[in-house]
Amino acid sequence: MKTCLIVIDAQESFRQRAYWNESQAARYFAAQNALIEGCAAAGLPIVRVFHTDEPSDASNPFAVESGHVRPIGGIAAFDAAATFTKHRHSALVNSGLDVWLTQNGIGRLIVSGIRTEQCCETTTRHASDLGWEVDYVTDATLTFDMKHPDGSPLAAADIKARTAAVLHGRFATVCTVTQALERAVA
Repeated sequence: MKTCLIVIDAQESFRQRAYWNESQAARYFAAQNALIEGCAAAGLPIVRVFHTDEPSDASNPFAVESGHVRPIGGIAAFDAAATFTKHRHSALVNSGLDVWLTQNGIGRLIVSGIRTEQCCETTTRHASDLGWEVDYVTDATLTFDMKHPDGSPLAAADIKARTAAVLHGRFATVCTVTQALERAVA
């Protein structure tokens, strides 16, 4: 089955947010880079997806005008088979990605990027509902600590564990970098 790696929202915009955590990012960068390098070595297409939103001015780090909608430092350089811009959580909504995947005969997606529970999870669920087989590489996703509605803390590690639990076996195969690469070339 033809497989494609999707790198979602790995962009400098996130470094501009107050919740950015460089120590959490270091582990993500290592896993994301291993996945990129492994897919490139196997000759698999790698797709880059950027997120943009309003307002369209330099003060919004997710606006093109800010200059931050570009690959995040720390990610291995790669030649993208295609680059898409999205304006919603799912990379498959009005970006053209779904058309490109279909035209290129892609049957399996490897999902990675930033944020674990937001754009990566939403894209995974959407892709599964549309019929793609999805490998979700939790280690190659990044998220940040949050708060519950009552103000109590919610650790990034707990968010990642919850996301893996709700996706695995229903919307995706949750795997390590090594497992995803093995499955991609099998």
